[in-house]
Amino acid sequence: MFKRKPYFIVFEGIEGSGKSYQSSKLFKNLKKKGLDVLITREPGGTPNAEKIRKLILTDYFVKNKNKNFDKYTDTLLYLAARNEHVKNKIRPALKKKQIVICDRFVDSTISYQVYGKKVKKKFIENIHNEILGKLRPNLTFILKVNLKTSRSRLRKRKKKNRYDNFSNKFYQNAQKGFLYKKNNNKNYIIFDSSRNTPELEKKILEIVLKRFKAGMSK
Repeated sequence: MFKRKPYFIVFEGIEGSGKSYQSSKLFKNLKKKGLDVLITREPGGTPNAEKIRKLILTDYFVKNKNKNFDKYTDTLLYLAARNEHVKNKIRPALKKKQIVICDRFVDSTISYQVYGKKVKKKFIENIHNEILGKLRPNLTFILKVNLKTSRSRLRKRKKKNRYDNFSNKFYQNAQKGFLYKKNNNKNYIIFDSSRNTPELEKKILEIVLKRFKAGMSK
């Protein structure tokens, strides 16, 4: 149906936005179309990156704040995991002309660490320049959600996440980061995912297939 070509798709949003759900749905729908597609996540995605993810998660369940990682140490761990992920999974997959779907990427780091934790943006950008080079997603879906729906979804989780206990103010700031100046960028598509409906799943698939078709004509 489509000529094989590398394509990098990312889903972003705060906790409880439905990004993991929609990324999984898109993966399954593209597989049904016979496309060579890979799904992955951050932090994690490779054995070494998953080890770092576990270290980050463990730290966030330490109740003594004096024993928690400093926010810059925390940020460096995320970036270390990304370096492993990009080098050993994302770049090789794109080189094989696969479609890569990633649950979280650069925008999550900026939104959570810069807007949420007030880490200096330049600090992150300098490291990204080294580990990413020119690598950028071809398409990013940002799923915005009202905080009431987000909290409701978090309460239903069987396995607790590191961010489950963060304040509403933190999430408000993080969501501002995801939405900041994205509306006029053709590589960003913003949807309200307060209701994860079949219509949203269908819209996402239609956009991706349309982009593939357009790319073939170039």
